[in-house]
Amino acid sequence: MKAAVIVVSIVALALASATFYFFGATNKAQQERDALQIAKDELTGQVHVLQDEKAAIAKELEAKVAEISKTKEDEIAALKGTYEALVTDMKSEIEQGQIKITQMADRLSVSMVDKILFPSGEADIMPEGVKVLQRVGNVLKNTQGKIIRVEGHTDNVPISSRLIKQFPTNWELSTTRATNVVRFLQDKVGIQAKRLQAVGLSEYQPVASNATPAGRSQNRRIEIALLPELANVTSVTSK
Repeated sequence: MKAAVIVVSIVALALASATFYFFGATNKAQQERDALQIAKDELTGQVHVLQDEKAAIAKELEAKVAEISKTKEDEIAALKGTYEALVTDMKSEIEQGQIKITQMADRLSVSMVDKILFPSGEADIMPEGVKVLQRVGNVLKNTQGKIIRVEGHTDNVPISSRLIKQFPTNWELSTTRATNVVRFLQDKVGIQAKRLQAVGLSEYQPVASNATPAGRSQNRRIEIALLPELANVTSVTSK
């Protein structure tokens, strides 16, 4: 009898332990499910926030692209007006092959053979060249938001012994010519100095072969390029 009581007690204890374990495990599993659901809800909320932020950024980017495109379109349209004014005013020189004017998008270039501006091998602007530069400068002066970069170019013929003390190489000749044109545009035309750049490129950017007189004549040139101001580019892209 006593043994039977002991056995029943053991079985009852085992059942109680099993029941406790079962309900404990069930409760723990429920807690884990609840925790996972909370985490899922939080992640879902974060995804929605990120999606909203992505949509806002996309909209802002689209607006900026449209703004930049509109600005570029306005710049190109304004430059086209400058191009047409130069072509009209310099018609005679263009027909004689002394000046070439080109426009590519928001950049414009006026290329002048050196003989229209300078005596051979020299850097002082001739009276005839002064008149041409004055006409070109009057048009360029009215442009807005552009750097005016003056580039001096030469052929590959070495400096003559007569001029070598003044211009040891074509570097010095091309740089002095570009500088004199910039000084003229500043002092005589009235273009702001901060818009002007003078660059000497010597013989190293030819547009024709130096093997012929005609090619060398094309390479001896002054190029005046209208370029976008860096400040304008920065202000658009940093808004």
